Amino acid sequence: MEIFSGILQEMLTKFLAFLPKAIVAMVVMFIGLYLTGVITQALKLALDRRKTDHEVKLVIVQITRWSVIAITVFVAMQQMGFDLSAFLVSLGVAGFTIGFALQDISKNFVAGLLLLLQQPFEIGDAIEVAGYGGTVQDVDLRATEIRTFDGKLVLVPNADVYTSAITNFSKADSRRLELTVGVAYGTNLELARAAALEAVASVKGILPDPAPQLVFGNFGESSIDFTLYFWISMKDGDILQAKDQAVVAINAAFEAQKIEIPYPIQTVLMKQT
Repeated sequence: MEIFSGILQEMLTKFLAFLPKAIVAMVVMFIGLYLTGVITQALKLALDRRKTDHEVKLVIVQITRWSVIAITVFVAMQQMGFDLSAFLVSLGVAGFTIGFALQDISKNFVAGLLLLLQQPFEIGDAIEVAGYGGTVQDVDLRATEIRTFDGKLVLVPNADVYTSAITNFSKADSRRLELTVGVAYGTNLELARAAALEAVASVKGILPDPAPQLVFGNFGESSIDFTLYFWISMKDGDILQAKDQAVVAINAAFEAQKIEIPYPIQTVLMKQT
């Protein structure tokens, strides 16, 4: 009887010593679960404002929810006195092994999440990245789908997209275009300048500010070459159409002013023997 009483007393002592830790662990779990709900709800609202794809939003929210829950359980078990060092070491070794084996997949996955959160471009934007230029068709957790300007469909790994310089043409309100033309030697250069600047003023979407600029910059083999710089509005104009109109207008203006755009000429001297 005394042995049984001693066992009960020892169990009661251990229980009373464990009870505060259990209460603290329960409080930690309660707070952690509450924060999980608050964080995931805030994340959903943020992703909705960014118009993130529904499937991607679910993945991000689930990863966040289970990450917070895992941290909560870990902290709660620590408060109860559990030694998790061995478990964490095993988990770290397993995670390192799996991560090394799937490093390309995980790298693209993380880069995809960052691209979807930061949104350096949107679906339909014209961009240039990793050597490819075209329109963004889709962004998933592995790759970015681009329809190139010549019609090819390219899947660029998200890691390459995220680590490369991204040029987003759709974010620009205006673009500067360059057009190089040559006129024959002996041409009145100021007359050619005035004719070219007047002609390019008819291009659709051209901006008066900054004003078009013509710079003579090279003595070619058969011509004096100049470069014409002008800006167009991306809302009112189109790059290819603007270049086409500029070439046609300058050619017509030069014909009207009798300004020659020469063919390449080579002079061959024959030596008689």
